[in-house]
Amino acid sequence: MLDFFNKLAEEFVLPLENPILVFSLVLFIILLSPIVLKRFNIPGLIGLIIAGVIIGPHAFNMVKKESIELFSTLGLLYIMFIAGLELDLNEFKANKYKSLLFGILTFIIPLSIGFPVCHYLLGYDFNASLLTASMFATHTLVAYPIVSKLGVSRNQAVAVAVGGTILTDTAVLIILAVVMGKSQGALNQEFWIRLGVSFTIFTIIMFLIIPRIAKWFFRKLESEKHSHYIFVLSVLFFAAFLAEVAGLEPIIGAFAAGLALNKLIPSSSALMNRVEFMGNSLFIPFFLISVGMIVDVRVILSGPMAIIIAVTLSVVAIFSKWVAALFTQLILRYSKLQRQLIFGLSSSHAAATLAIILVGFRANIIDDNILNGTIILILITCIVASFVTERAAKQLVVQSDAAEVNVGKTASTKSEHILLPIEDVANFEKIEKILELAIFIKDKKSAHPLSVLTVVSNDSDAEVNLVKARNKLEEFVRQASASETKVNVITTIDHNPGSGIGRISREIMADIIVLGWPTRAGFIDKLIGEKMDSILNNTDKTIYICHLEKPLVVHKRIVITVPPLAEYESGFKLWFVNMAKLAQELSISIELYSGESTQKAVDRLYKKHKLTASIHKHLFVEWDDFLILSRNIGEDDLIVLVSARKGATSYLSLMDKLPQKLEKYFKTNSRLIIYPQHFSGENILDQYHDVTGRPLNKRIEAVQKIGKEIGAFFKPDS
Repeated sequence: MLDFFNKLAEEFVLPLENPILVFSLVLFIILLSPIVLKRFNIPGLIGLIIAGVIIGPHAFNMVKKESIELFSTLGLLYIMFIAGLELDLNEFKANKYKSLLFGILTFIIPLSIGFPVCHYLLGYDFNASLLTASMFATHTLVAYPIVSKLGVSRNQAVAVAVGGTILTDTAVLIILAVVMGKSQGALNQEFWIRLGVSFTIFTIIMFLIIPRIAKWFFRKLESEKHSHYIFVLSVLFFAAFLAEVAGLEPIIGAFAAGLALNKLIPSSSALMNRVEFMGNSLFIPFFLISVGMIVDVRVILSGPMAIIIAVTLSVVAIFSKWVAALFTQLILRYSKLQRQLIFGLSSSHAAATLAIILVGFRANIIDDNILNGTIILILITCIVASFVTERAAKQLVVQSDAAEVNVGKTASTKSEHILLPIEDVANFEKIEKILELAIFIKDKKSAHPLSVLTVVSNDSDAEVNLVKARNKLEEFVRQASASETKVNVITTIDHNPGSGIGRISREIMADIIVLGWPTRAGFIDKLIGEKMDSILNNTDKTIYICHLEKPLVVHKRIVITVPPLAEYESGFKLWFVNMAKLAQELSISIELYSGESTQKAVDRLYKKHKLTASIHKHLFVEWDDFLILSRNIGEDDLIVLVSARKGATSYLSLMDKLPQKLEKYFKTNSRLIIYPQHFSGENILDQYHDVTGRPLNKRIEAVQKIGKEIGAFFKPDS
């Protein structure tokens, strides 16, 4: 017993040397600090930074900074990687000039304010003043995990802030290289040629080679889900290494890796969930703790000059970033909350700032006072940025929720509910793709789970088959849970699948039924003629028939053909918003082939629902020669044919033959047929609420009675 406690006492000598004990301590901090500070409405991010101050070498010296340096570096790279991965590329492309504007403002304004303050007020020379002022211009997305967690990472202000971060950090690092080259006498033509060539090679590898390798990998190893995450990490750290070799900062390589893989990792996918989970749970908290470990609170006690410089630097850093955010708001006409979000994301100084100051300190360009003042600045700006970002992000969430509630009241009071009937449970790979499609198009705010259904034939083995089917469906529950999607498993007995699907869709009040394409070629006629007839006649729900030839993430465009008058169907808004959502998830564009009136209806939907998916509209009226579209369709396009039930407003007789043409002429393409809902009981009843059906019912009863009498008259005598 005594030996045990002696051994324990030896291990607890500060600073801790045992890596297992160090790791345990850090994990307990990551676990407890957000929980404790949540009671005081303080962002958990600040708790991690303060914990780093306490356990760091300048306070209780419990952990050496070197012990967690590797995880700290990984955490910073992870923040930049997730920022690139979550960026809405369509929004970013549409607002690239806005990002450029903010990047210029958040670079020029801090530099313009900081240089005179350092040169004339604090009395530093040109090189020291320029380097310190460039430190004001740079910033680290320390508060980005807050917007990611609260779900506002796709707001336009976030896209602008992230884009501006990369621009300003790149410009600052170039200034650093120039100042260092000037101080060492190496600023010559060779320096610029080497930087330009290495940057070009890095860009080619990241944006031409890596995406092609990733697309091949995800297609060939589609079922190896664990390998996907390892591959993503490999790309992340290899990109950071390449950036360093090219003379850039590793954080730029990490961000480039996120952009390169952006289209291949949808935000609702299981892989994205794993990437965010590991980052927010482990890597990023390690980085935040390491930021706190840098801070030396004793600087405040080292003399008035250190305090004056620390306060001056902090005020200039915060004020200049606020001015940059203000000018951005005024020029781009953003809201007050968007300005606060931009300011919160761009006001925190950490990794890049420290890197610049340390390089300058080691080269004897700046002195101890600037170094210590910068360390205090890092703590103050991180705290300010966390409070501002969390407050603005929460208010944006409340505003967006209120807006969606208002839209919901005017459009429909019913939440979206998707039903996924599965017949061939054994064909897991095929169903897995359809399930992924359903997850991508599902409304994330809907209270309803994704319902997976299997209909068992009503025979002597029905009960045994019911148990077997339910057990097999559990695999799909596990797949959906990986992307945090709730799944409700339903097994039922019926005489035929069509009848069972129709009955269950009414019982659970589903809006969308997602069906798989027939497994055997040539059976499309049977599907449409028999099973689909049964389902279409038994339900008025919007129906999707899917054949996904390849993983969804490798598609380049969604090509949608819409018949005339489709905008007058009740399900028009539902299916189009779903397709826009899918395009946004996959970061690909929509090619819409339709009539002019349909295109106007689409424009109204875009405006009303604030859709951001990129769309290109083409006038198409030649339905008699449907295959003329083949010249505009590529191998990696997802073909969507909007059809209609018989008797619907947009129904055309030639639609009956189009499914088999799709199967015959577009075998290598993924394809989707949509049958929109064309009858809405609520709307009809609302329009005719003052009309009673009693006289009509009496006439129907009279006709039925006459029919029975005529039948009895012609019936042969027994």
